[in-house]
Amino acid sequence: MKNVTLCYIEQGDEYLMLHRVKKKNDVNHDKWIGVGGKFEEGESPEDCILRETLEETGLTLTDFRYRGLVTFVNTIYETEYMHLFTASGWTGEIGECSEGRLEWVKKSHVPQLPIWEGDKIFLRLLAEEAPFFSLKLCYDGDRLTGAVLNGQPLPLE
Repeated sequence: MKNVTLCYIEQGDEYLMLHRVKKKNDVNHDKWIGVGGKFEEGESPEDCILRETLEETGLTLTDFRYRGLVTFVNTIYETEYMHLFTASGWTGEIGECSEGRLEWVKKSHVPQLPIWEGDKIFLRLLAEEAPFFSLKLCYDGDRLTGAVLNGQPLPLE
């Protein structure tokens, strides 16, 4: 079981997206995701997202919100608890990322990119300004097989 963070940095109608193309053996290879990563010993979710955002983008977050907890269960990979954030304020300049290519993408275009199917669910919740949520996403490899929001099963499209 591992704890990770993920942040969608917002600028108007765009998110700063990371196209994961640089690391070998990356579960997210060629997918588009937000920025974030694994907790280090003693870190809170906020500590982790601040450190990971700075490492991956060069930006220091100044205005961010903890939006939800996403539990990923997969037949292939270990269970992962993802602490989900959005951010709308920062200082610094975007630099090079060792894990992929950073790019501003219109929020309306993100669902058409190669993303995990379940990401569409939590991105919709973020867009709807849903209150803090718990989302469980079940996968068989790359295929989404189930979704449960705040304890209630969701229909899959």
